[in-house]
Amino acid sequence: MKDVSKNKKSGGTDISTRTVIQIIFLAGTILIGLRHIMPGESSKGGAFDVFCPFGAIETLWPYLTTGQTLKTTSPLNFSIFLGVLGVSLLAGRAFCGWLCPIGTLQDFLTTISRRLFGNKKLKLAGKQISLPYKISPRNDAWLRSLKYLVLVVILLASTFAIYPPLREICPARALLSFQLTTPLLWSVLITFVITSLANRRFWCKYLCPLGAVLAPLNKIAPLRLVLNKNSCTSCQRCDAACPMDIPDLTNNLRSAECIECLECQETCHEKDALELRLF
Repeated sequence: MKDVSKNKKSGGTDISTRTVIQIIFLAGTILIGLRHIMPGESSKGGAFDVFCPFGAIETLWPYLTTGQTLKTTSPLNFSIFLGVLGVSLLAGRAFCGWLCPIGTLQDFLTTISRRLFGNKKLKLAGKQISLPYKISPRNDAWLRSLKYLVLVVILLASTFAIYPPLREICPARALLSFQLTTPLLWSVLITFVITSLANRRFWCKYLCPLGAVLAPLNKIAPLRLVLNKNSCTSCQRCDAACPMDIPDLTNNLRSAECIECLECQETCHEKDALELRLF
């Protein structure tokens, strides 16, 4: 068992490094999307969809049964998904917390929401609320199961689809492909922005089918956060900092919802209460 965490004094470096990595992957995805609106046929390359790791899940059954991928997907989807899978086998849903451009955009929108509404109370249905809004535990519990339902529906649809089933309602395509060609994609973009401003990582927590695929790997990934009970004071600062709103976080460090963002470790005031270890 190897301790690979940094102490509290270097925590700022951890979060800064994560932000830099997020921006790099977001910028790369933006460049992929921009190819399709740049002049010159050679700039277009393959479809935006071929760079999506979830495209491999959507096109897997057609490829196995017919030897052909769904339209706008290709074998490149499998290569990218294998890279994501490799990261996830080591560090659980770290792809969601560090590399996914949709996750990064949600984090940025949460920051904007806090700056715009952090010190204000909004009146909704006769109640005073603040943004980002935290959904009640009862509603949160069943909402989190929706992403598994979305995954099942997409898998079933992929058995007879021609295009990837998620394609017309994919937030990545709506936000980053720069091809808002239908009213449906515009509605997806608007809904994504509103829900991300209203609730931290709404798409990740409740709807993302790739997150549903990777979630079980949190249970077996060898790189994990470990609680030192002798140092923990149960102050619950980590609960408030968690972008995935995992309840009772210190007792649920192996939660399928954890995206290994290390926000809990960053916010902790007790040295070595939370350590990142390689088992």
